[in-house]
Amino acid sequence: MKIPVQYLNDEEGNIKAVQVSITEWQKVLSKLRKMEQAINLRKDLSEAFEEVTKFSKSKRKKETLKDFLNGV
Repeated sequence: MKIPVQYLNDEEGNIKAVQVSITEWQKVLSKLRKMEQAINLRKDLSEAFEEVTKFSKSKRKKETLKDFLNGV
């Protein structure tokens, strides 16, 4: 993704800021949100698999999905 940018310099020529168009900024934010969602989903799935692994190794009585959903 190549984004056209404008640089803002101080009197000495040092870059102090970067400007991008609103359209480009919105594209960046949209991609960032999608990446954050993917990272969160991956984290949640990883935690779920860890819980399933722990549960499958435990000696506790297994609860059926039907009982779980019915609050038994």
